[in-house]
This record gives sequence, structure tokens and C-alpha cells, in this order.
Amino acid sequence: MLDHPLQDLEAWVLYFSGAELPILRQTARRLEEARQNIDRVSGRDIAKIVLLDPLMAVRVLAFIQPIHGKHLRSDITTIASAVMMMGIEPFFKKFENPITIEARLKDEPQGLLGVLQVIRRVQRAKRYAHEWAFARHDINVEEVALAALLHDLTEVLLWCFAPKLAIEIRSIQQANRTLRSIHAQERVLGLNLFDLQLALCQAWHLPELLKSLMDDANAHQPRVQNVTLAVNMARHSANGWTDAALPDDFKAIEKLLHISHETLISRLNIPPEALPQPPATTEVPETSETPEVLVMAMPDLPAADAPPQ
Repeated sequence: MLDHPLQDLEAWVLYFSGAELPILRQTARRLEEARQNIDRVSGRDIAKIVLLDPLMAVRVLAFIQPIHGKHLRSDITTIASAVMMMGIEPFFKKFENPITIEARLKDEPQGLLGVLQVIRRVQRAKRYAHEWAFARHDINVEEVALAALLHDLTEVLLWCFAPKLAIEIRSIQQANRTLRSIHAQERVLGLNLFDLQLALCQAWHLPELLKSLMDDANAHQPRVQNVTLAVNMARHSANGWTDAALPDDFKAIEKLLHISHETLISRLNIPPEALPQPPATTEVPETSETPEVLVMAMPDLPAADAPPQ
């Protein structure tokens, strides 16, 4: 378990590349149940399990790309395609007896709580991305959902392998809400997690398309907007539906999906009482008397038929 930052970006890439990535205990249990029913399990069934766990998803992609990607005209960009290329029985053989996140962090309760909170957030981002991509009639909904699931991958890795550093970053941000996360990361790690993620994507031969979809710099593209807005919505709503950033998120999502505010709130299943309420207006009581502030002294005017003096 790391309790101090590594020397540079290359050192971090080497460290994570040489480590066995743990997966959720629930993922391991579900995969074992599927393996016991291997004759009745399809690649789609396996993909549904994997797509709830960002570390399991990246393990599958990182394994399949060097083996099959170079023999194909295009990258393998979905978990379902990866499982189909591997075959169901070889899949279970490759990923049997995995290390779990819960076992790895059994002596780090704060670290375990932190990583489970992040994973819950990215699961929500993946769900939003999938729903909105489907509504947009995207050419490949799973690619968009997978990009949202993996968008904050290095944050998950940091909580798993260096929980003390992750806690330090979180504490800095909580002490200064105006500080951007990238600056808090650089203060503690000497680098930011997005640069590390790009380097890991390169080292693990992840598909170029997924790297593009995870890069907020490409936010002018509707598919990337889909991913970015799903990630932002999940992050901000984790603080409650009264988070100050959510109104801007709502407007951007409504524009992307071409829907009204009321339709979006309904699709998100947000109860009206959970949203910020507009300030109550103070009604002025009606009165037959003219307010004193409106009474003005007027000069005496001569009558209309009075002769001039």
C-alpha cells in the first residue's frame, strides 16, 4: 500500500501496470455464479456483470487488446465484443480467483469507504450515459456507457492502492471548495490524475475511441458531451440535489437531449421537494388608503376661467 507519491508519471504507470487490479466482491460472486451455470450463460450476461465494475471492465479491455486488437481492422470497444472474442470458458479461466477490493482494503476502512463511494458514483454516471445515449439514438450505446464508467478510473485506482493519498486530496478539497481537483492532485501527487489516465490507456493499449470519449477536451462532440455531462451529473448529485452546480448541468443536458426541464426532472426521478425551492414572495396587503409616500404637495393653480392678474 502506497503512503507516499511516486517519483514521476512513468513510475506510477509501471506500478499500476505491474499490479493485479482488484474487483468488487459482488462482481466476483456474480461471476462465480455465472461460471457455475456456464452452459446457460451468454456473453451479454457476462458483460452486464462486468459493466458494473470499472476495474473489472478495464482488466477485460487491457487483456483483449494486445491479443486480438492487432488482428482486427478496428479496436474492440465494448465488453460484450471482448467476451465474444475470448470465448466464455477462456474468460472464466483467465479471471478466476480474483483479488477483491474489500479484501485488499480490509485494514483501511476509510479507504474502503472512499473507493466504494467513487465506484457508486461512476456506476451512476454509466447509467446516465447509457440512458441518454439511447435517447439520442447513438450508434453504439455501450461505448458511451463504458467511457463514463472508466472516466474516473485513476481516482478508483488511487483509493485502492494509495488510500492515504486519496484521503489527503479529499481533505484539501473539502477545506477549500473553490480549489480545482486538478490542483489538489498536483499538490499531493506531483501530477494530475487525468494525465496518469491517458498514460495508462496508452500503456494498456485501450481503444483510441474510448480515450477520445473520456477526454473532456473533445466536449464539442455530442458523444463526448454525453459522457462528460453524465460524469458531472453523478459527481454533483452525490452532494445532494441542491448542489449549486446542478442547474447548469440540467440546462446542458436539456440542450443535448432537446427536452424540457420538467421532462428531465421526471426522467431523473427527482422528487420536487428535493430540489431547491424558489424564495417566497412577500405580498403587499391591499388597502384603500393611498400610501403616504405617494402623497405630494402640489402648488395652487388658477382656475381655468380666471382672468389674468
